[in-house]
Amino acid sequence: MSKLEKAQAEYQTFTEQIQSAIISTVSSQGIPNASYAPFVMDESKNIYIYVSGLSTHTQNLYTKSYASVLFIEDEAQTKQIFARRRLTFECTASLIERETDKWNQIIEKFQARFGEIIELFISLPDFRIFQLTPQEGRFVIGFGAAYAIASDNLNELKHITADAQN
Repeated sequence: MSKLEKAQAEYQTFTEQIQSAIISTVSSQGIPNASYAPFVMDESKNIYIYVSGLSTHTQNLYTKSYASVLFIEDEAQTKQIFARRRLTFECTASLIERETDKWNQIIEKFQARFGEIIELFISLPDFRIFQLTPQEGRFVIGFGAAYAIASDNLNELKHITADAQN
């Protein structure tokens, strides 16, 4: 199996071992905000977050409908702190309206993954589901092992080399 094939296989399952994503948003004044949210993902790599309408990142998503999303290996499990395995996506954000068919489908995914706590969130009217749609990404699994992910095929990795950066 080639390095690219190994990376591709790891990429396909990487987010399954992670329960929350680091979300970076920006306010209408250009002020950055880093936060996190538990997530579910669909087969098209769309990321769904269920967040309070009172949070800064939710307000930012309303005003600027894009976000950077980071999935990163747990520090306790990494072999080299300078080369933690990570996946980033640049995303556009859209609100999923409550009580629609899509909202109900996503709620079921949240309930299956996170259990009873979701019932509490359903009862809170300020909680919102956003769909974060990846436009491009990068998967890094070590030194010299960085892979680009293009929007035309979010399932395919392309190795990034020093020549490709110039």
